[in-house]
Amino acid sequence: MTRIDRRALFTSGAAAALLAATGTSVTAAPRRGGVLRLAVPRDGKMLESVARGAVYDTLTEIGPDGVLKGELATSWRSSPDARVWHFQLRDEVPFHDGAVLNAEDVAASLRAHDFPDGCLGIKVIGTTQLQLELVKPNSDLPYLLADPKLIIARAGQIGAPLNAAIGTGVYQVSQAQEGRHFSAIRLAQHFKDGQAGWVDRVEVITIPDASVRAEALRDGYVDIAALPEPKGLLHRGEFTYHPSAHDMALATHAGVGLPRRIGARAPMDDGRIVQRWWVA
Repeated sequence: MTRIDRRALFTSGAAAALLAATGTSVTAAPRRGGVLRLAVPRDGKMLESVARGAVYDTLTEIGPDGVLKGELATSWRSSPDARVWHFQLRDEVPFHDGAVLNAEDVAASLRAHDFPDGCLGIKVIGTTQLQLELVKPNSDLPYLLADPKLIIARAGQIGAPLNAAIGTGVYQVSQAQEGRHFSAIRLAQHFKDGQAGWVDRVEVITIPDASVRAEALRDGYVDIAALPEPKGLLHRGEFTYHPSAHDMALATHAGVGLPRRIGARAPMDDGRIVQRWWVA
């Protein structure tokens, strides 16, 4: 397929969101509203990274400014030797199925991840407190827990298929098919209101051919495309290349707003592209 097969493209379930095009300039500050549409290759990794970053939270987070902060954890402290750690969780954080997050969910999720390496035990202390005991001291534990892979899921079900994913993230799954497409809508209320989760809806579609992804971006069917090079885009419109046109992973319409700092530990802004980016 050298041109976009529109019939095939829109039978994926992402049709409604892929019909509108952007074209406005990026504002200086994040703007609430709109739909963010992404085209990714069919390797499954990028689609899953975007989806999990939208649906799930982790205990801590490294923000777009590079500063460590709490996500599901509000505070933490360690023993003097940094071997025993206590974490305080947020109160009354709902999962997408209505259940309220508790320390058992966090403990079950961390055990399912087999994290951290060298952990002697994970102990639940009350509804919203957790203790991690390490084999040896590690003062970097809060940073390690910000790894986008260390998601916290309902009852520790970190491996649930995307169409059944239940997290505490800003976005709730509306439709998904593994390796094909993903769509989610923003929750009406979330503890990150005013800090993240700017778009109302996200749509991700897989397009195997890079030239067709570029065409989809150029013709306004998507706002962001994962591309290895700017071929097909240069001098064909106003686009932004990340990190650069010479060493790129993503291309966006000029109307997509990006934080000043982009996470580089994992694809798609550490998997948090949906939470952090916006449509002007």
